[in-house]
Amino acid sequence: MTDLDGKVIVVTGGGSGMGRDACLALARAGARVAIGGRRTAEGGTVVEAIRAAGGQAVFRATDVSRPADCAALVQCALDTWGRLDGAFNNAGLQREFADVHETPDADIADVIDINLKGVLYMMKYEAAAMLATGGGAIVNNSSIFGLKAMPHLAYYVAAKHGIVGATRAAALDYAARGIRVNAVCPGPIKTPSYDRVTGSDDHMYDDGVPMHRIGQPAEVSAAVLWLLSAASSYVTGALLAVDGGMSAG
Repeated sequence: MTDLDGKVIVVTGGGSGMGRDACLALARAGARVAIGGRRTAEGGTVVEAIRAAGGQAVFRATDVSRPADCAALVQCALDTWGRLDGAFNNAGLQREFADVHETPDADIADVIDINLKGVLYMMKYEAAAMLATGGGAIVNNSSIFGLKAMPHLAYYVAAKHGIVGATRAAALDYAARGIRVNAVCPGPIKTPSYDRVTGSDDHMYDDGVPMHRIGQPAEVSAAVLWLLSAASSYVTGALLAVDGGMSAG
């Protein structure tokens, strides 16, 4: 993805999991990465790794459920490098499996605030910055559960379906104005979040994944970098499943 060299990319939830891997992959491609996340120590470690390898990165503590934090992260990229070319809106979380009537109110509120509202807030400020400098590309992290349902996760499925709808609508808003908006929809991916909700059971989803394995963060990063690059210049409003075939069934 040589055309990413020198591009300025914002990544939320960049301290661990898919976000961390995407930050490192973007830096290897020559991008300058503005990383947002709630855990400063983790974010700082990613920045150090990028800089040690000769790349450029900054970190800003960011809670994407707060519009002011989202605006400040975009402004950090602008203040540091003068423009914004791309974004991977990755920040998200999942709580415990439960039927709707047994799901804690706090779990519903937190997941909708971070997974869905956070994407909307980030797109708002990213799009404004990109319009000022001629366009860009936005990739949102939805989920296989933005394409299909799963029992005991209604609150999470609702948020991820919302990201799918927001992605498609925003793609129409900006299609003629130089901003492409797409989403990746990962299946089960080996991340700290996956380990927490599954008890580190790498085979929990084997029977439901046609490839009979979980994915790795690098497999999601490859899709994200393609969607951010000029190689996908005629792609907007797309939902790219990175799920081992789960959505095909």
